[in-house]
Amino acid sequence: MSTTTIRIDDDLKARVAAVAERAGKTPHSFILDAIAQATEEAERSEEFHRLADERWAKYLASGETVPWKEARAYLQARARGEKLPRPRARKTAR
Repeated sequence: MSTTTIRIDDDLKARVAAVAERAGKTPHSFILDAIAQATEEAERSEEFHRLADERWAKYLASGETVPWKEARAYLQARARGEKLPRPRARKTAR
């Protein structure tokens, strides 16, 4: 394990210490958890955007999509517990 030094102003340091104490953690543990959480959120966001870009490129290449009304009706039926075939993608006017 390596060591990293961070500089934070006194006000933030006091706030971290107070919140960590209320959470039953050391300030060090609280900061590590916060860094891990921020890293995970950034990684999820990157993956979300990568997948969105991939799907957008697929749509642009094929021109096929499921109209929103059909997708919405399908999702609402599924939420009610109904088993329906998935709506089929088809070429749409762009």
